Amino acid sequence: MRSTFLSFSPPLIGEEEISEVVDTLQSDWITTGPKVNRFEDQFASFIGSQAALGTASGTDAMLVGLAALGVEAGDEVITTPMTFCSTAHVIEHLGAKPVFVDVCRETLNIDPGKIEENISPKTKAILPVHLHGHPCDMDPILDLAKAHNLVVLEDAAHAFPAIYKGKKVGTLGDLTAFSFYATKNLTTAEGGMLTGSEELIDEARIWSLHGMSRDAWKRYAEKGSWYYEVIKPGFKCNMTDIQAAIGTHQLTKMPAFQERRREIVKRYNAAFADLEEITLPVEKPQVKSAWHLYVIRLNLDRLGIDRSQFIDELKARNIGSSVHFIPLHLQPYYRDKYHYSPDDFPVAYSEYERIISLPLNLRLSESDLDDVIEAVLDVVNKYRL
Repeated sequence: MRSTFLSFSPPLIGEEEISEVVDTLQSDWITTGPKVNRFEDQFASFIGSQAALGTASGTDAMLVGLAALGVEAGDEVITTPMTFCSTAHVIEHLGAKPVFVDVCRETLNIDPGKIEENISPKTKAILPVHLHGHPCDMDPILDLAKAHNLVVLEDAAHAFPAIYKGKKVGTLGDLTAFSFYATKNLTTAEGGMLTGSEELIDEARIWSLHGMSRDAWKRYAEKGSWYYEVIKPGFKCNMTDIQAAIGTHQLTKMPAFQERRREIVKRYNAAFADLEEITLPVEKPQVKSAWHLYVIRLNLDRLGIDRSQFIDELKARNIGSSVHFIPLHLQPYYRDKYHYSPDDFPVAYSEYERIISLPLNLRLSESDLDDVIEAVLDVVNKYRL
């Protein structure tokens, strides 16, 4: 057993990021400015999107994205209960209603076959979530959206840089929101990015800065003008140059970062492949997962403990782990407001009770991986029925 606690997902920040942040702090501009502009261009180029908008968080990217797509009070937005609360919160913030659809058992992504029955005259958008880094089956979702004149905003907080049928996530739906939170594959500490057409990104940019026609950098630059107009009741969602300073170097490291993630996944898969007590995460043939998370599922009929006890046993062996996520229809706000019961979304509920996220981050050494694998095997062997 290891002697120190292994954190679940610490970030990997190098000297390049640190030097760029120092350069920003010593410059004349630390909020939204030239480095955000550069990072947006680099990110759009990396995934092949027409344009990109840096935001203060992935949540903000979804919020301004939905606003730019015209979602407003009284509308309905179809999404999944198997996600973090921010996915549904942004719908609520706009006065719209999140309509949950159950998930596919294999991937835990929204089930395209159950979407159409939930489309109503009030439905404005579909908000699929690429959970754990594995892309949703987007073709049927996009076909439904086209048939019913709906817009599609993808929650890709876990899915950079994932690929669906040869296309990078971020180039599929109308808009795509990414998160650069501290635990993500690319981090800016806090931050996010919205990708899409130039027209929609221009619209979202206005929503992201108080609904103003000009941002501060353009107004205060040498050739800028003091004049601006407020043309929408916008939000405050802009990324800073400090965040972009980190992101621009994280982006250049992504190929190496992802290669290491896949190496870790390969080791886990090999170590756990023969365990009848555990179901491993999938990567379907038509996709390339971002592998943001490595989520095992306990086959509880073969174990003498439940999921919570399994996590406690890992913690007792100094291994950090987590659960992604508690389905939203179980959370008091959504449960009480919309009168949900656990079995309203039976796949999400049943699978939630057996999922555990194991450490998957770039600071894991081979020795760390040995410790995680040893701990999982030890718990399984101890409580095998």
